[in-house]
Amino acid sequence: MLTIPPSVKLWYAPTPVDFRLGFDGLFNLVQSRLKADPLSGHLFIFRNKTAGRVKVLYWGGHGLCLWCQRLEAGRYHFPDPAEATDAGVELSAAQFAMILDGIDLSRVRRFKRFTPATPR
Repeated sequence: MLTIPPSVKLWYAPTPVDFRLGFDGLFNLVQSRLKADPLSGHLFIFRNKTAGRVKVLYWGGHGLCLWCQRLEAGRYHFPDPAEATDAGVELSAAQFAMILDGIDLSRVRRFKRFTPATPR
């Protein structure tokens, strides 16, 4: 179970990246491609071309942290961006947890829930 505070956003880069990139290469991609600050405390998610590997870059308070995971079989099923763009796609912690568990988000059905009316 991922326990990520609501103040932390998860940004997925929909374009596959070269997985030989490390801290500095991914840091530059966050700045140039996602137009975000890598030191913000948010999580930046990257995948390789075959979607069998994932890397997450984040600021850990004292330095950059890089989390990696490789599947032995299968692939991750990330959502397709709404439009063809290099801009990041924001994911919720629940969505990212489902992706890591092998759930295809395009086949998940969300039921209607109560939402309070916005004040005018």
